[in-house]
Amino acid sequence: MASLSKISIMVPGKLHPHAMKRISETFSIVTIERGDASLISPEIARAVEGIAAMTVIDAALIDALPNLKIIANFGVGYDAVDARHAAARGVMVTNTPDVLTEEVADTAIGLLLNTLREFYQAEQWLRDGSWAEKGHYRFSRLTLRGRSVGILGMGRIGQAIARRLVGFGVPVSYHNRRKVEGVSYQWHSSLLDMARAVDTIISVAPGGPSTDKIVGRQVFDALGSNGVFINIGRGSTVDEDALVEALKNGVIAAAGLDVFDSEPKVRPGILGAPNTSLLPHVGSASVATREAMADLVVDNLVSWFREGRPITPVPETASVKS
Repeated sequence: MASLSKISIMVPGKLHPHAMKRISETFSIVTIERGDASLISPEIARAVEGIAAMTVIDAALIDALPNLKIIANFGVGYDAVDARHAAARGVMVTNTPDVLTEEVADTAIGLLLNTLREFYQAEQWLRDGSWAEKGHYRFSRLTLRGRSVGILGMGRIGQAIARRLVGFGVPVSYHNRRKVEGVSYQWHSSLLDMARAVDTIISVAPGGPSTDKIVGRQVFDALGSNGVFINIGRGSTVDEDALVEALKNGVIAAAGLDVFDSEPKVRPGILGAPNTSLLPHVGSASVATREAMADLVVDNLVSWFREGRPITPVPETASVKS
Protein backbone atom coordinates (compact mmCIF):
# COMPACT_ATOMS: atom_id res chain seq x y z
CA MET A 1 0.00 0.00 0.00
CA ALA A 2 2.95 2.36 0.54
CA SER A 3 3.42 2.97 -3.17
CA LEU A 4 -0.29 3.64 -3.65
CA SER A 5 -0.16 6.38 -1.04
CA LYS A 6 1.86 8.50 -3.45
CA ILE A 7 -0.83 8.33 -6.15
CA SER A 8 -3.27 11.26 -6.19
CA ILE A 9 -6.96 10.48 -6.64
CA MET A 10 -9.29 13.40 -7.24
CA VAL A 11 -12.86 13.45 -5.90
CA PRO A 12 -15.02 16.16 -7.49
CA GLY A 13 -18.07 17.03 -5.41
CA LYS A 14 -19.65 14.46 -3.14
CA LEU A 15 -18.80 10.77 -2.87
CA HIS A 16 -19.97 8.02 -0.55
CA PRO A 17 -18.26 8.42 2.86
CA HIS A 18 -17.04 4.82 2.87
CA ALA A 19 -15.30 5.39 -0.47
CA MET A 20 -13.81 8.65 0.79
CA LYS A 21 -12.46 6.92 3.87
CA ARG A 22 -10.85 4.09 1.91
CA ILE A 23 -9.36 6.45 -0.68
CA SER A 24 -7.92 8.63 2.08
CA GLU A 25 -6.38 5.59 3.77
CA THR A 26 -4.96 4.13 0.55
CA PHE A 27 -4.13 7.01 -1.80
CA SER A 28 -3.40 10.71 -1.64
CA ILE A 29 -6.80 12.35 -1.98
CA VAL A 30 -7.51 15.64 -3.76
CA THR A 31 -10.97 17.22 -3.54
CA ILE A 32 -12.57 19.93 -5.63
CA GLU A 33 -16.03 21.45 -5.29
CA ARG A 34 -17.45 20.00 -8.52
CA GLY A 35 -16.41 18.43 -11.80
CA ASP A 36 -15.30 21.63 -13.45
CA ALA A 37 -12.10 22.01 -15.48
CA SER A 38 -11.78 25.64 -14.37
CA LEU A 39 -11.11 24.42 -10.82
CA ILE A 40 -8.00 22.48 -11.84
CA SER A 41 -4.86 24.23 -10.69
CA PRO A 42 -1.47 23.49 -12.27
CA GLU A 43 -0.53 21.50 -9.13
CA ILE A 44 -3.67 19.36 -9.36
CA ALA A 45 -3.16 18.89 -13.11
CA ARG A 46 0.34 17.51 -12.54
CA ALA A 47 -0.56 15.30 -9.60
CA VAL A 48 -3.88 13.63 -10.37
CA GLU A 49 -3.75 10.14 -11.87
CA GLY A 50 -7.22 8.93 -10.97
CA ILE A 51 -10.76 10.19 -10.40
CA ALA A 52 -13.42 8.69 -8.15
CA ALA A 53 -16.77 10.31 -8.86
CA MET A 54 -20.53 10.26 -8.86
CA THR A 55 -20.90 13.43 -10.93
CA VAL A 56 -20.31 14.74 -14.45
CA ILE A 57 -16.83 14.06 -15.84
CA ASP A 58 -16.75 15.73 -19.24
CA ALA A 59 -14.12 15.97 -21.95
CA ALA A 60 -12.84 19.31 -20.69
CA LEU A 61 -12.15 17.93 -17.24
CA ILE A 62 -10.45 14.84 -18.68
CA ASP A 63 -8.25 17.03 -20.91
CA ALA A 64 -7.33 19.26 -17.95
CA LEU A 65 -5.60 16.28 -16.29
CA PRO A 66 -2.71 15.18 -18.55
CA ASN A 67 -1.61 12.36 -16.21
CA LEU A 68 -5.09 10.91 -15.71
CA LYS A 69 -5.18 7.14 -16.05
CA ILE A 70 -8.54 5.99 -14.64
CA ILE A 71 -12.03 7.29 -13.80
CA ALA A 72 -13.83 5.12 -11.23
CA ASN A 73 -17.54 5.90 -11.49
CA PHE A 74 -19.85 5.30 -8.52
CA GLY A 75 -22.93 3.65 -10.06
CA VAL A 76 -23.71 1.17 -12.78
CA GLY A 77 -24.95 3.98 -15.03
CA TYR A 78 -22.05 6.09 -16.31
CA ASP A 79 -23.73 8.42 -18.80
CA ALA A 80 -22.34 11.37 -16.79
CA VAL A 81 -18.83 10.32 -17.82
CA ASP A 82 -17.58 10.98 -21.36
CA ALA A 83 -16.32 7.43 -21.73
CA ARG A 84 -15.67 7.73 -25.46
CA HIS A 85 -13.39 10.71 -24.95
CA ALA A 86 -11.70 8.92 -22.08
CA ALA A 87 -11.04 5.94 -24.36
CA ALA A 88 -9.57 8.23 -27.02
CA ARG A 89 -7.25 9.63 -24.36
CA GLY A 90 -6.27 6.14 -23.15
CA VAL A 91 -8.06 6.63 -19.85
CA MET A 92 -9.81 3.67 -18.23
CA VAL A 93 -13.41 4.09 -17.00
CA THR A 94 -15.00 1.69 -14.53
CA ASN A 95 -18.45 1.43 -13.00
CA THR A 96 -20.12 -0.62 -10.25
CA PRO A 97 -22.32 -3.33 -11.79
CA ASP A 98 -23.51 -6.56 -10.15
CA VAL A 99 -23.24 -5.37 -6.54
CA LEU A 100 -26.48 -3.38 -6.92
CA THR A 101 -28.35 -5.68 -9.30
CA GLU A 102 -30.51 -7.52 -6.80
CA GLU A 103 -31.28 -4.41 -4.74
CA VAL A 104 -32.46 -2.45 -7.77
CA ALA A 105 -34.51 -5.42 -8.99
CA ASP A 106 -36.18 -5.62 -5.57
CA THR A 107 -36.99 -1.90 -5.77
CA ALA A 108 -38.48 -2.31 -9.25
CA ILE A 109 -40.84 -5.04 -8.05
CA GLY A 110 -41.77 -3.05 -4.95
CA LEU A 111 -42.48 0.03 -7.08
CA LEU A 112 -44.57 -2.04 -9.49
CA LEU A 113 -46.67 -3.54 -6.70
CA ASN A 114 -47.11 -0.18 -4.98
CA THR A 115 -48.22 1.42 -8.26
CA LEU A 116 -50.76 -1.31 -8.93
CA ARG A 117 -52.12 -1.90 -5.43
CA GLU A 118 -51.72 1.62 -3.94
CA PHE A 119 -50.11 0.33 -0.74
CA TYR A 120 -48.70 3.74 0.18
CA GLN A 121 -52.11 5.41 -0.10
CA ALA A 122 -53.70 2.56 1.84
CA GLU A 123 -51.15 2.97 4.63
CA GLN A 124 -51.86 6.68 4.77
CA TRP A 125 -55.58 5.84 5.03
CA LEU A 126 -54.80 3.81 8.13
CA ARG A 127 -52.37 6.30 9.65
CA ASP A 128 -54.61 9.35 9.31
CA GLY A 129 -57.52 7.59 11.00
CA SER A 130 -59.65 7.19 7.87
CA TRP A 131 -59.97 3.42 8.32
CA ALA A 132 -61.54 3.87 11.76
CA GLU A 133 -63.65 6.87 10.74
CA LYS A 134 -64.63 6.09 7.15
CA GLY A 135 -64.19 2.34 6.75
CA HIS A 136 -62.06 0.25 4.44
CA TYR A 137 -59.74 1.76 1.86
CA ARG A 138 -61.13 1.51 -1.68
CA PHE A 139 -60.42 -1.55 -3.78
CA SER A 140 -57.38 -1.00 -6.02
CA ARG A 141 -58.43 -0.71 -9.63
CA LEU A 142 -55.25 -2.39 -10.84
CA THR A 143 -53.62 -5.72 -10.03
CA LEU A 144 -50.59 -7.73 -11.06
CA ARG A 145 -52.84 -10.67 -11.79
CA GLY A 146 -53.33 -11.24 -15.51
CA ARG A 147 -50.69 -8.74 -16.53
CA SER A 148 -47.91 -9.14 -19.07
CA VAL A 149 -44.66 -7.24 -18.60
CA GLY A 150 -42.19 -5.96 -21.15
CA ILE A 151 -38.74 -5.02 -19.91
CA LEU A 152 -36.85 -2.26 -21.68
CA GLY A 153 -33.20 -3.17 -21.18
CA MET A 154 -32.50 -6.85 -20.56
CA GLY A 155 -29.10 -6.45 -18.92
CA ARG A 156 -28.12 -7.69 -15.48
CA ILE A 157 -30.85 -5.74 -13.69
CA GLY A 158 -33.47 -6.49 -16.34
CA GLN A 159 -32.78 -10.20 -16.04
CA ALA A 160 -33.00 -10.03 -12.24
CA ILE A 161 -36.38 -8.29 -12.53
CA ALA A 162 -37.55 -10.89 -15.03
CA ARG A 163 -36.65 -13.75 -12.67
CA ARG A 164 -38.77 -12.16 -9.96
CA LEU A 165 -41.70 -11.65 -12.31
CA VAL A 166 -41.59 -15.28 -13.39
CA GLY A 167 -41.88 -16.18 -9.71
CA PHE A 168 -45.08 -14.13 -9.61
CA GLY A 169 -46.44 -16.08 -12.57
CA VAL A 170 -46.21 -13.10 -14.92
CA PRO A 171 -45.25 -13.55 -18.60
CA VAL A 172 -42.18 -11.53 -19.57
CA SER A 173 -40.88 -10.16 -22.85
CA TYR A 174 -38.20 -7.60 -23.59
CA HIS A 175 -36.77 -5.09 -26.01
CA ASN A 176 -33.04 -4.66 -26.60
CA ARG A 177 -31.31 -3.61 -29.76
CA ARG A 178 -30.29 -7.25 -30.12
CA LYS A 179 -31.41 -10.57 -28.67
CA VAL A 180 -29.70 -11.54 -25.45
CA GLU A 181 -27.98 -14.93 -25.58
CA GLY A 182 -29.23 -17.45 -23.06
CA VAL A 183 -32.47 -15.55 -22.41
CA SER A 184 -35.68 -17.37 -23.28
CA TYR A 185 -38.13 -14.48 -22.87
CA GLN A 186 -39.79 -13.20 -26.03
CA TRP A 187 -37.69 -10.56 -27.76
CA HIS A 188 -39.26 -7.62 -29.60
CA SER A 189 -37.10 -5.90 -32.17
CA SER A 190 -38.80 -2.54 -31.53
CA LEU A 191 -40.00 -0.82 -28.38
CA LEU A 192 -43.28 0.09 -30.04
CA ASP A 193 -43.97 -3.55 -30.96
CA MET A 194 -43.35 -4.56 -27.34
CA ALA A 195 -45.65 -1.81 -26.06
CA ARG A 196 -48.44 -3.13 -28.28
CA ALA A 197 -47.92 -6.68 -26.99
CA VAL A 198 -47.89 -5.96 -23.22
CA ASP A 199 -49.81 -3.86 -20.70
CA THR A 200 -46.86 -3.06 -18.41
CA ILE A 201 -43.40 -1.74 -19.23
CA ILE A 202 -40.51 -1.69 -16.77
CA SER A 203 -37.70 0.48 -18.08
CA VAL A 204 -34.14 -0.26 -17.01
CA ALA A 205 -32.69 1.61 -19.98
CA PRO A 206 -29.45 3.57 -19.45
CA GLY A 207 -29.14 7.26 -20.23
CA GLY A 208 -27.29 8.79 -23.14
CA PRO A 209 -28.02 10.15 -26.64
CA SER A 210 -29.22 6.81 -28.03
CA THR A 211 -31.98 6.48 -25.42
CA ASP A 212 -32.99 10.13 -25.00
CA LYS A 213 -36.81 10.31 -24.70
CA ILE A 214 -37.31 6.93 -26.39
CA VAL A 215 -40.40 6.37 -24.22
CA GLY A 216 -42.89 8.88 -25.54
CA ARG A 217 -46.41 9.45 -26.80
CA GLN A 218 -46.43 6.57 -29.30
CA VAL A 219 -45.30 4.11 -26.63
CA PHE A 220 -47.96 5.28 -24.17
CA ASP A 221 -50.65 5.12 -26.86
CA ALA A 222 -49.58 1.57 -27.71
CA LEU A 223 -49.54 0.54 -24.04
CA GLY A 224 -53.18 1.54 -23.70
CA SER A 225 -55.63 2.64 -21.04
CA ASN A 226 -54.85 -0.35 -18.80
CA GLY A 227 -51.14 0.28 -19.22
CA VAL A 228 -48.63 0.84 -16.45
CA PHE A 229 -45.18 2.34 -16.91
CA ILE A 230 -42.38 1.78 -14.38
CA ASN A 231 -39.01 3.54 -14.66
CA ILE A 232 -36.03 2.39 -12.60
CA GLY A 233 -33.42 3.29 -15.25
CA ARG A 234 -32.84 6.92 -16.23
CA GLY A 235 -35.26 9.84 -16.33
CA SER A 236 -33.77 11.12 -19.59
CA THR A 237 -35.23 8.12 -21.44
CA VAL A 238 -38.79 9.43 -20.98
CA ASP A 239 -40.63 12.29 -22.69
CA GLU A 240 -42.09 13.62 -19.45
CA ASP A 241 -44.45 16.03 -21.23
CA ALA A 242 -45.99 13.05 -23.00
CA LEU A 243 -46.10 11.09 -19.75
CA VAL A 244 -47.94 13.88 -17.94
CA GLU A 245 -50.52 14.03 -20.73
CA ALA A 246 -50.89 10.24 -20.79
CA LEU A 247 -51.51 10.11 -17.04
CA LYS A 248 -53.89 13.09 -17.08
CA ASN A 249 -55.99 11.89 -20.01
CA GLY A 250 -56.18 8.19 -19.16
CA VAL A 251 -54.00 7.16 -22.09
CA ILE A 252 -52.28 4.88 -19.54
CA ALA A 253 -53.57 3.86 -16.13
CA ALA A 254 -50.59 4.61 -13.89
CA ALA A 255 -46.85 5.11 -13.58
CA GLY A 256 -44.23 4.28 -10.96
CA LEU A 257 -41.04 6.33 -11.14
CA ASP A 258 -37.77 6.19 -9.24
CA VAL A 259 -35.93 8.49 -11.67
CA PHE A 260 -36.71 11.83 -13.30
CA ASP A 261 -35.34 13.94 -16.12
CA SER A 262 -34.29 16.92 -13.97
CA GLU A 263 -33.99 15.25 -10.58
CA PRO A 264 -34.18 16.17 -7.79
CA LYS A 265 -36.71 18.53 -9.39
CA VAL A 266 -39.92 16.75 -10.40
CA ARG A 267 -42.48 18.24 -12.76
CA PRO A 268 -45.66 19.44 -11.03
CA GLY A 269 -47.72 17.43 -13.52
CA ILE A 270 -46.08 14.25 -12.26
CA LEU A 271 -46.13 15.24 -8.59
CA GLY A 272 -49.80 16.11 -8.77
CA ALA A 273 -50.93 13.03 -10.67
CA PRO A 274 -52.94 10.75 -8.35
CA ASN A 275 -52.14 7.70 -10.48
CA THR A 276 -48.41 7.74 -9.77
CA SER A 277 -46.08 6.13 -7.25
CA LEU A 278 -42.91 8.20 -6.85
CA LEU A 279 -39.56 7.47 -5.21
CA PRO A 280 -36.52 9.79 -4.86
CA HIS A 281 -34.03 7.66 -6.83
CA VAL A 282 -33.57 5.03 -4.12
CA GLY A 283 -33.17 1.98 -6.36
CA SER A 284 -29.90 0.83 -4.79
CA ALA A 285 -30.10 2.96 -1.65
CA SER A 286 -29.57 0.50 1.16
CA VAL A 287 -26.58 0.83 3.49
CA ALA A 288 -25.19 -2.56 2.49
CA THR A 289 -25.51 -2.04 -1.26
CA ARG A 290 -24.11 1.50 -1.29
CA GLU A 291 -21.10 0.36 0.77
CA ALA A 292 -20.54 -2.49 -1.68
CA MET A 293 -20.63 0.04 -4.53
CA ALA A 294 -18.16 2.27 -2.67
CA ASP A 295 -15.85 -0.70 -2.16
CA LEU A 296 -15.95 -1.54 -5.86
CA VAL A 297 -15.04 2.05 -6.79
CA VAL A 298 -11.92 1.84 -4.62
CA ASP A 299 -11.13 -1.77 -5.54
CA ASN A 300 -11.06 -0.73 -9.21
CA LEU A 301 -8.55 1.99 -8.40
CA VAL A 302 -6.37 -0.37 -6.34
CA SER A 303 -6.48 -3.10 -8.99
CA TRP A 304 -5.58 -0.64 -11.76
CA PHE A 305 -2.60 0.89 -10.02
CA ARG A 306 -1.38 -2.31 -8.37
CA GLU A 307 -2.03 -4.94 -11.05
CA GLY A 308 -2.55 -2.88 -14.20
CA ARG A 309 -6.09 -4.09 -14.79
CA PRO A 310 -9.57 -2.93 -13.78
CA ILE A 311 -12.23 -5.14 -12.20
CA THR A 312 -15.28 -3.71 -14.00
CA PRO A 313 -14.30 -1.68 -17.09
CA VAL A 314 -17.08 -0.11 -19.15
CA PRO A 315 -17.33 -1.36 -22.76
CA GLU A 316 -15.98 1.86 -24.30
CA THR A 317 -12.66 1.49 -22.48
CA ALA A 318 -12.37 -2.30 -22.29
CA SER A 319 -9.36 -2.23 -24.62
CA VAL A 320 -7.47 0.51 -22.74
CA LYS A 321 -4.22 -0.80 -21.33
CA SER A 322 -2.32 0.30 -18.26
